[in-house]
Amino acid sequence: MRKLSMLVALVMLAVLALSAVPALADKTVITYWSNDRHDEAYMNEVINKFNAEHDDIEINMVIMTDDFENSILLAYDGGTAPDIIGQSVTLKNMVDYEAVVDLAPYIEKDEEYQKVNDPFNHKYEGLNAIGDAIYWVPSGMRSGVRIEYNKALLEASGFSGIPSSLPEYIEMAKKISEDGAANTPQTYGIGFTSSSPFERQLEMMAQVSGVFYYDYANGKFDFTGYKPFLEAGRELVAVAYPDQQGVDNMRAQFAAGSFALWGNASQEAGVFTSQFPVNDFEWGVSPVPSLDGEIKGALQTNPNKGYLMMSSCKNRDAAWEVIRYLQSEDVLKGYMEGGYDLPITSYIDSIIDKSKMGRMADFSLLDYESVYPAVPTINLIGDDYRTVLWNAIMGYAEIDDAIADLNTRYNQAYDEDVSLGFVQRLVIADYDPLHPSAGTVTWETK
Repeated sequence: MRKLSMLVALVMLAVLALSAVPALADKTVITYWSNDRHDEAYMNEVINKFNAEHDDIEINMVIMTDDFENSILLAYDGGTAPDIIGQSVTLKNMVDYEAVVDLAPYIEKDEEYQKVNDPFNHKYEGLNAIGDAIYWVPSGMRSGVRIEYNKALLEASGFSGIPSSLPEYIEMAKKISEDGAANTPQTYGIGFTSSSPFERQLEMMAQVSGVFYYDYANGKFDFTGYKPFLEAGRELVAVAYPDQQGVDNMRAQFAAGSFALWGNASQEAGVFTSQFPVNDFEWGVSPVPSLDGEIKGALQTNPNKGYLMMSSCKNRDAAWEVIRYLQSEDVLKGYMEGGYDLPITSYIDSIIDKSKMGRMADFSLLDYESVYPAVPTINLIGDDYRTVLWNAIMGYAEIDDAIADLNTRYNQAYDEDVSLGFVQRLVIADYDPLHPSAGTVTWETK
């Protein structure tokens, strides 16, 4: 049994109570838990359509945005798990827990599903598949991080767009904050959220500069290359909106014009169109800058919007009918044209009307965006790298000490897990940072 805080447990009990919808006249109720809120209106629409057209199956969708994975495992332990979950979980954890079902047997017999979703060409080891087992199939792609920016604040300080190099980006943020001191209320050059702040801008700037936390060629963790980005982060935080709040609060602050620069991926197309609509200024979308203005590594993009079936599901055939409906041609066409995601298959890309995608078109994939091989999950003791690196940016730790700590702890944990047989060492001897998925993957036992 996993230990969770009493608060999370109480929240879970409340959610379970709210989601306990009785079956309607012999209908099989399939409960689906999602942590996506930006597409709630559309998903409710297609689910209501399904429920109206089916006499035998009812879909009950529950949206849960806090502590998603642990909440699922708590419910699984307690015998109250949903039938289907969104893919925002660590696959190895779910598989090791024997909590999810291999969907390959269903997929292999479903030619229509294969035509629409091309599942065998979108198997990503450790991400949605392990060996021959396929646990979820992506419906679309979330772009890598972009810079969303307030055009009016940039223009007021003499800028027309986002520069290609990090030093220039820092100087722009400083100038906008300096000029914003004369405004009432004061406006700032940049804003950061308290929710994974390093990931949303600086980590992706490092990626396109050829810096990644896992050394694929040598099969080890290496955080050394992050040093100049941590130093840059300190400069940016010094001129940033002074209150790092949750991601939705900071989105609302950007939409209100409180700061000029915001970093996040393609879901912001829907966020700033409907969830927190930007009405008082024009906002632009730009690639993140690299350290020196040159692109030396791929920007990580993420296959997404997939569905896993829980092993505790008592009506698996009905659950599969729900999955295949949610990933059907009609549903996915409307989803992409609604601007909720980017298409991952050439089939869906060929049938959508891109003129209907709205601001999502601004997040179209760049030539240097790619899927990275999933880094092995290790039994790490202590804070993860994103927490440690952000603490260093905030001045709570020395930068060199933080990097040395991460290199030591991550590799000690990795070595021990490999020696105990918990994981194998991922090595890509011909690794190319601009094409991370193109190399030959090998797994070593020492």
